[in-house]
Amino acid sequence: MDPGRTNGYENKKTAEEELPHYLEKLLNLQYLLYADKRYAFLVILQGVDAAGKDGVFRHVITALNPQGTRVWSFEKPSPEELSHDYLWRVYKRLPSYGYVGVFNRSHYEDVLVVGVRNLVPKEMWKQRYEQINDFERYLSENNIRILKLFLYVSKQEQEKRLLARLLEPHKNWKFSIDDLIERQYWDEYMTAYEDMLNKTSTKYAPWYVIPADNKWFRNIAVAKIMVDVLEKMKLKWPSPPPEIQKYVTIAKKIGKLPPVPD
Repeated sequence: MDPGRTNGYENKKTAEEELPHYLEKLLNLQYLLYADKRYAFLVILQGVDAAGKDGVFRHVITALNPQGTRVWSFEKPSPEELSHDYLWRVYKRLPSYGYVGVFNRSHYEDVLVVGVRNLVPKEMWKQRYEQINDFERYLSENNIRILKLFLYVSKQEQEKRLLARLLEPHKNWKFSIDDLIERQYWDEYMTAYEDMLNKTSTKYAPWYVIPADNKWFRNIAVAKIMVDVLEKMKLKWPSPPPEIQKYVTIAKKIGKLPPVPD
């Protein structure tokens, strides 16, 4: 796939004009998700350094109501996390029913980084593909809908963004020596991502590859996919309990608040 493709959008202006419409729909669907309470919605963001995960948060995720959103960034495991199985730290961060959860990186680091950098034996991380599929199937069967987004940038675009972190004072804080170290393994990471996509894109938790060289297309693509997944949940407004339904009927009949009960 060409990481610069824009799927029919001819220019930035058109995409940016459409984006607010989808962000409004996203907010309304989140409200319905919260009222329905049958499902949780988990969004997983993966990509190389400077792929645009933080940009998705700024331009798309911030449209959500923070009261109903749980965000977590998975960094290098802590000593406590290393004393458990690799999925432990993920399971404890899952969103409750009615909530949206967003993971900046995820359990997929345990088949990507560990494989590329040879942090654990190959036979150990290779079997994690099947374990992850079983884990995500379990979540899906328990009404946690999973949306997995791989933000795909070219090596040239990554270099441009990393250079900006060095040259632009307001971005210096984002630069890390690890960015340069990990970039040395670009080809290995691309092979690892392809392997990951092939082995863990399932009917219940498919991967979406987002061409992310153009930030404006990345934003509209993510927003539209999130809206599409939420709409397919067939969310419903809950019916009021019997004791409230009585007052609904009275209010409709008299056109004002019902009298205080005896």
